[in-house]
Amino acid sequence: MPRLARTAGLTDIQQEILSTVRDFVDKEIIPVATALEHRDEYPQAIVDGLKELGLFGLMIPEEYGGLGESLLTYALCVEEIARGWMSVSGIINTHFIVAYMLKQHGTREQKEYFLPRMATGEVRGAFSMSEPALGSDVSAITSKAVRDGDEYVLNGQKMWLTNGGSSTLVAVLVRSDEGHSEGTPPHKSMTTFLVEKESGFGEVRPGLTIPGKIDKMGYKGVDTTELIMDGLRIPANRVLGGTTGRGFYHMMDGVEVGRVNVAARGCGVAQRAFELGISYAQQRHTFGKPIAHHQAIQFKLAEMATKVEAAHAMMVNAARKKDSGERNDLEAGMAKYLASEYCKEVVEDAFRIHGGYGFSKEYEIERLYREAPMLLIGEGTAEIQKMIIGRRLLEEYRFQG
Repeated sequence: MPRLARTAGLTDIQQEILSTVRDFVDKEIIPVATALEHRDEYPQAIVDGLKELGLFGLMIPEEYGGLGESLLTYALCVEEIARGWMSVSGIINTHFIVAYMLKQHGTREQKEYFLPRMATGEVRGAFSMSEPALGSDVSAITSKAVRDGDEYVLNGQKMWLTNGGSSTLVAVLVRSDEGHSEGTPPHKSMTTFLVEKESGFGEVRPGLTIPGKIDKMGYKGVDTTELIMDGLRIPANRVLGGTTGRGFYHMMDGVEVGRVNVAARGCGVAQRAFELGISYAQQRHTFGKPIAHHQAIQFKLAEMATKVEAAHAMMVNAARKKDSGERNDLEAGMAKYLASEYCKEVVEDAFRIHGGYGFSKEYEIERLYREAPMLLIGEGTAEIQKMIIGRRLLEEYRFQG
């Protein structure tokens, strides 16, 4: 095991799980990640391997066929997977968020119907909040559900749907004004619907279209799509939790654990960048010695390692706080903010250590350099995290004068 980013207090089972995942990453992901990424190819063989390891059911309770592990265990596994290829951790992340939302908020029938098949990876989850005309302003959602007998009719366009094509279950947040008086705050008139669909692109069920993959700078392999609803009919029993008007709270709970996930991804990518940087620095010679022996490079390596360690510690703290049942939006916001910013900086320093070769697609650091920016905006931008952190600090340190 590496010296950096160790986690104290893990059980034997947690250590065994992490050792298994790390071996899988080293043998099955790292050797093929760059080639798959350059082709923007979905990593089906890797996904099949993750199914065999049981990672799609890592946090799903044992009564539903999962492993019943903690958020900390999951986050540490994500950290390892992102170290191999961040896109693979993204494939798992949205599935995990939907399973978590079902576990926390679903009706008994919804849990019994979906969770056992999600634990095996037979049903693959995705969630959808964003729309073309909004970013972090969730209250501006315009997609809408209208009651029609025992069904709801959904119309609208959603954006930035990770796993939009490969998923078979999407948790979709829309407006639903049924039962809410005029003037109800927007966040109290939103509902999450559990939408089943076929995998693939085009019309994947009547009234639901997944147009195709969005071409991205990085974060390739995983499919990112739009989702278009045009008269999509959903049974009333597919309202998450069985009650309308609770969707905003359901999604925010899911995003909170998702921020721990993004922090873990930042930690994993930063770790890999550090590994690449310190390895190359010992191989590359200038002025008669390895560049690692030049003080300027040693300073960079010291700063990179310190950032890796600090981000990991904050991510672990946020995960443990959530596992304890306490409110963790402050810790999750801090961890996501710091880990994503430090990831960008560590990757750039590793890129600089590689010199001109870092600009070549033959070197892995080129891929990391394009992937890191996604973490700056995923699950809320740095600015949004600062707003969350600032508001919570004012709650905790209220002036008593």
